Amino acid sequence: MTEAILLVGGKGTRLRPLTVHTPKPMVQAAGVPFLTHQLARARAAGVEHIVLATSYLAEVFEPYFGDGSSLGLSIEYVTEEEPLGTGGAIRNVASRLHSGPEDPVLIFNGDILTGLDIRALVETHTTSGADVSLHLTRVDDPRAFGLVPTDDTGRVLAFLEKPQTPEEIVTDQINAGAYVFRRSVIDTIPADRPVSVERETFPGLLASGAHLQGMVDSTYWLDLGTPGAFVRGSADLVTGRAPSPAVPGRCGDRLVLPTARVAPDAKLVGGTVVGEGALVGAGARISGSTILPGAVIGPGAVVTSSFVGAGARVGARTALTGAVIGDGADVGADNELHEGVRVWCGATLPDAAIRFSSDQ
Repeated sequence: MTEAILLVGGKGTRLRPLTVHTPKPMVQAAGVPFLTHQLARARAAGVEHIVLATSYLAEVFEPYFGDGSSLGLSIEYVTEEEPLGTGGAIRNVASRLHSGPEDPVLIFNGDILTGLDIRALVETHTTSGADVSLHLTRVDDPRAFGLVPTDDTGRVLAFLEKPQTPEEIVTDQINAGAYVFRRSVIDTIPADRPVSVERETFPGLLASGAHLQGMVDSTYWLDLGTPGAFVRGSADLVTGRAPSPAVPGRCGDRLVLPTARVAPDAKLVGGTVVGEGALVGAGARISGSTILPGAVIGPGAVVTSSFVGAGARVGARTALTGAVIGDGADVGADNELHEGVRVWCGATLPDAAIRFSSDQ
């Protein structure tokens, strides 16, 4: 296997107002744009050519990644004129693939952070003789996912909608968003219309007698579709729980990028990232959070599991827990912002504007 398709869909907008200036895959996770981790892991697995299929803002990706040579890749870009779904996006870029009809093509999702052994998935595909192979992962509570039961050999038996009752939970295996397709199978997907691989392509192939093989890999897996998950994924990359060759430094409790300034008595733990040019004031405590370039964390501030956008300011003694502060926002001193709060880019909160504890 030497080539892959990376799907960067419209789901990236789910993280607004994380930032209004860049789509989520370009927001920094562990010090680099998130897609860098995806691309670097593919390259480490032997991929040389990647077609980046996107339904929005391709003009943001191409200037940053260029032709991919800085990552040892050859990257092409295809933007849909209208959203085509996962299957439609795959079919839409088929003409850019170089593989022969029987060659394997890796397809992976730009919203998933995973420790998947890509080479093992390709090996499973090759040795089983499958038409399509799927990365499956096990989850404790599968009710929010479609289920993928397999037989003793790993062959896929069915694709089941999200279970509504306990009796419908026949397996804890779910589709984890990475596939290997036989190149010729891609050409069977209908062209020029929306197609879902989960609801149309895979069930249709199964009904036609095609061989779909599942490989259960229960290493790290996280859907980054919410701000909290994105922050957690960045922290896991820094600590090494989520593997990536693209992390710009050693794994550990913190990642402080060049030109960032951190007061000697500030405490950074839990995979916290402090971006270039950011400032962390005296006595600040930051745990498991992402601080983007140019942001300022005031003296004595406490930031936990939160995202602070580029150029944003968090005032002295302000406490953030599970918060998203947009680019350029100004949160005054002595505020308390709790789980789920989002401050829009450029917004201003005066000192002590929002509190939950006593003012004394």
